[in-house]
Amino acid sequence: MRRFRFALQKVLELREHVEAEAKIELGRAMGALNLIEQRIKTVAEQRNNAVAERFAPGRDFSEMQNYERYIVRLDQTKEKLLKDASLAELDVAEKRDIYLEAARDRKVLDKVKERRTGEYRKEALAEENKELDEVAGRLLQRSSPRMRDREG
Repeated sequence: MRRFRFALQKVLELREHVEAEAKIELGRAMGALNLIEQRIKTVAEQRNNAVAERFAPGRDFSEMQNYERYIVRLDQTKEKLLKDASLAELDVAEKRDIYLEAARDRKVLDKVKERRTGEYRKEALAEENKELDEVAGRLLQRSSPRMRDREG
């Protein structure tokens, strides 16, 4: 019997490729979100430091004003980063959905391949048993005349 060949192998390989690409895109989106979150933490730390330094002993009025402007700028940066994070979270959710759909599509074909492989093995075993039965039958037919000669 010939080797098993899955008729949809090329489609399965394509779906595996699509899934791998979707996984990479999801990783990129998650990486971008992580960078934004790190930047938000950094800005928050910078703001806390600036608030603590603003009224430090020995500061004159212009230095306090500079710190105040710096704090306002950090607040604006934080607001922009929070908006960016929201967009990045939406992107991650979208990429995750795409990845999950691609994985589902690939798994469907994997299951079809497993089922067809099992069917092929079952058929191959049945065919092999049939051939063995035929060989045994022929051997029995050949040996039957000899046995009759010995008996007589």
